[in-house]
Amino acid sequence: MSKVHIVPHNGAWAVRVEGDPFPLRIYRTQYGAIDFGKKVAQSYFMELVIHRSNGRFREAWSYGNDPYPPRG
Repeated sequence: MSKVHIVPHNGAWAVRVEGDPFPLRIYRTQYGAIDFGKKVAQSYFMELVIHRSNGRFREAWSYGNDPYPPRG
């Protein structure tokens, strides 16, 4: 399953799809990037991964077909 990442980008925030070298969109605020990233992730049943301003992981939301309860 591909992931949508919200990452810092030259003082702004980029919405990137894992494996694609170019951002889908760039926003001035992380909130704007998360809002758009959430819509993309929901539309394509992907996981949304949000990063902090230092690039480290913050949190993730899944909109895919995750099995519940998880296996293993």
